[in-house]
Amino acid sequence: HNLLGLIFILTHFFTYGTKILYQSTEAFPSKSFPPFQKVMLPPNTFQGKLAFITGGGTGIGKRMTTHLSSLGAQCVIASRNIDILKATAEEISSQTGNKVHAIQCDVRDPNMVQNTVSELIKVIGHPDIVINNAAGNFISPSERLSPNAWKTITDIVLNGTAFVTLEIGKQLIKAQKGAAFLAITTIYAETGSGFVVPSASAKAGVEAMSKSLAAEWSKYGMRFNVIQPGPIKTKGAFSRLDPTGAFEKEMIDRIPCGRLGTVEELANLATFLCSDYASWINGATIRFDGGEQVLLSGEFNHLRKVTKEQWDTIEGLIRKTKGS
Repeated sequence: HNLLGLIFILTHFFTYGTKILYQSTEAFPSKSFPPFQKVMLPPNTFQGKLAFITGGGTGIGKRMTTHLSSLGAQCVIASRNIDILKATAEEISSQTGNKVHAIQCDVRDPNMVQNTVSELIKVIGHPDIVINNAAGNFISPSERLSPNAWKTITDIVLNGTAFVTLEIGKQLIKAQKGAAFLAITTIYAETGSGFVVPSASAKAGVEAMSKSLAAEWSKYGMRFNVIQPGPIKTKGAFSRLDPTGAFEKEMIDRIPCGRLGTVEELANLATFLCSDYASWINGATIRFDGGEQVLLSGEFNHLRKVTKEQWDTIEGLIRKTKGS
């Protein structure tokens, strides 16, 4: 116990007691883990498949749609803003040569979701891939949250995902067709997090729903998986969560891989999980964060900032305490 106490005091001093003793985070560069931006799966992996993506007009959703389309899928993207959707659909179609459809849908409205799914099936067909990516979030001390602020986030994230999943699922069961469902959540859905409590709560609900349906609806040929992204630089999310850019460096400092994630990497993981290559992956939650969560959760992980010289000092002091 004395030894542990000594280590704690020394390391606390070395890492927090004076900034001069901080080891530069440049000792943990991202050069060992460069992002690989190419499309991973073979061409035509999704030939003849139909994908439905909520929040498909921007950011992560747009990139996942681009990957799916480039691999042969016919894609349908849905969100509230039809102008952005149409522009994205045209951009991706011209890039990949495959049709991308845009449907305006507010996932918070169950009647609108029902009509959207009905139109989707009537005009194009039953989806083989469903990606729930529509999300809303903002940072706020919890004591400043109004009931409406809470409802705004949970309506989009939890209720919206449920409405889409249940409506499509029911129609697939009727038609005796299967599908791969994927939900995009966040690493703090598992741990919780202050200042984003509505989002953390709603995303945790999405994860529970995915695992529950993975157990219940596999008999109908449906499987359900989740990706928990860590910090991935997208214009939409960062404009709300890091409006000044001040947090970006701090974020990188706590990611062992030494950089933020990219939308291309996430899209590769998403397309794999939705493909037939992953047909035995069901009820899984994949953490995709460059090691951030394991770094933050380990009691002594801050010791990575201690320099070699400081370790020499600590080791000498520890040796002196032996037998005392």
